[in-house]
Amino acid sequence: MVATDPHANTTAAKPSGPGLLGQLIRFGLIGGFCALVDFGVYQGLRALGMDATPWVDVARAISFIAGTTTAFFLNRKFTFAGGRQSGAGQIGGFIALYTVTFFVAVGMNRWMLHLLPESGWKATLGWVVSQATATVINFVMLKWVVFREKTEEN
Repeated sequence: MVATDPHANTTAAKPSGPGLLGQLIRFGLIGGFCALVDFGVYQGLRALGMDATPWVDVARAISFIAGTTTAFFLNRKFTFAGGRQSGAGQIGGFIALYTVTFFVAVGMNRWMLHLLPESGWKATLGWVVSQATATVINFVMLKWVVFREKTEEN
């Protein structure tokens, strides 16, 4: 017997990851956890006396490094596992991305502390704006550059 359907003996390729919606959900959950790590470190350092210039910027830098390092490893394992590769290229992409977002986050925090009126929420609001800005940049660049999934074309 001859099959008339040319695709009768082929199977559909299974997606290697959770898809865009799944990635967004996982990224959001992991990001929420890592934001707590970041914010907790930031507030802890401020409580230890790093609340005035230039120490508040150092505190923000340290908290950013703690949060984003945690985020990288969790997202690599759970969100963008389909694009996980070994080698210096992916690590180099991570370092380049986080170098840029480091300066964006710390700079945005500094700018918000300058622009926002004095209040008990000033430092928190500045952190939230800087974190949101860095988060958007990170998702886009992690998904489509650092953890880009291999296709037949590349």
